[in-house]
Amino acid sequence: MGRGQGAVEDVAVTAADAPLGRCRFCATALRESFCDLGLSPLSNAYVPAAELLKAELFHPLHAFVCHECFLVQLHAFETPDDIFGEYAYFSSFSDSWLAHCRRFAEQMTAALSLGPASRVVEVASNDGYLLKFFKERAVGVLGIEPARNVAATAVAAGIPTVIEFFGTKLARQMVERGERADLLVGNNVLAHVPDLNDFVAGLALVLAPEGVLSMEFPHLQRLVEGNQFDTIYHEHFSYFSLLTVERVFAAHGLRLFDIEELPTHGGSLRVLACRREATRAETGRVAALRAREQAAGYGRLATYRGFSAGVIEARCALLEFLIDARRAGKQVAGYGAPAKGNTLLNYCGVRPDLLPYTVDRNPYKQGRLLPGTRIPIRAPEEIARTKPGFVVILPWNIKDEVMAQMGHVRGWGGRFVVPIPKLELLA
Repeated sequence: MGRGQGAVEDVAVTAADAPLGRCRFCATALRESFCDLGLSPLSNAYVPAAELLKAELFHPLHAFVCHECFLVQLHAFETPDDIFGEYAYFSSFSDSWLAHCRRFAEQMTAALSLGPASRVVEVASNDGYLLKFFKERAVGVLGIEPARNVAATAVAAGIPTVIEFFGTKLARQMVERGERADLLVGNNVLAHVPDLNDFVAGLALVLAPEGVLSMEFPHLQRLVEGNQFDTIYHEHFSYFSLLTVERVFAAHGLRLFDIEELPTHGGSLRVLACRREATRAETGRVAALRAREQAAGYGRLATYRGFSAGVIEARCALLEFLIDARRAGKQVAGYGAPAKGNTLLNYCGVRPDLLPYTVDRNPYKQGRLLPGTRIPIRAPEEIARTKPGFVVILPWNIKDEVMAQMGHVRGWGGRFVVPIPKLELLA
């Protein structure tokens, strides 16, 4: 169909249209669009109710893919201190995540024979949610967390914490003090660092000669295949396949020797790495996933170019549902105020006329407004008070946990709605 006949066309940004910058890993000029989500505020910049009429700063939320190393990435519009100096995310408010971390501590303590003479160091240790499980087993721990408000919670709980951003500067200081990690952990932090090479180089410095580095991050293959575009937000600078993360680590003398595919955050990878010269043998799981990603096309641009079509369809489906519910006189509420929900709602243009409020267990968020959309955040008890016909689960990755906690919704005939990977109504 021609333009005059109402054809729908996807418009791709090219290097001729705008300066796209260079890849944060290999410095190749960026020229390939992965997903353009328009303009959006920082996803964790929750607005105090008293600032309802104050302006917000919006940035382009446009992900690109490097045609050389296939790192999917965003431009950095704010400094890490602006984003993470005070942070709204506290890991301890998710029961399923705490259970996941307890299992990890049990597993690694046994596998590495960790004890009082050992040192577990966690980068981006948040409120001490993970290190407390090692401390309970009498293992030496140290947290590194730049968000002052979150780190204070960890310190109050007895978890020694360095309140600073991690990189080669801090790593060298630690090495000079004799602080090397037998187990070095980074859960959901690799995506959050704008200076990727400095961060990974710092990891290599702090790791003991036979130490183990454990990094968990959302798996790009799961993001693509699950249409998880809402996990793209300004606080996530990079999105990794195994093929790409293996290349990044190798550039800094680190070697992957094992991996585990996890259900967390919609599908994550836990990669275990060591120094290149360490004696640990590579397991067959690394080679198997490497081959699977290659076969699925994560070393070809065509795979990345096709992602946007599903994004647009998900937007249309959510808007159609919310508009139909409003016209039918059905009340809709949200559950959760996660960063991914803010990406989704801002991209879709949802405002309080379609979603009057959402609830969250985190007291830090209650009483505030979602960034951009200005949707009020209330305590979970508000759902029982107002009895909405539909509850949209914004942290869809923990939908089972949410539906168990909010089972009383079914008592008045309410239903749950999951917007990703495609809109579903659940009883």
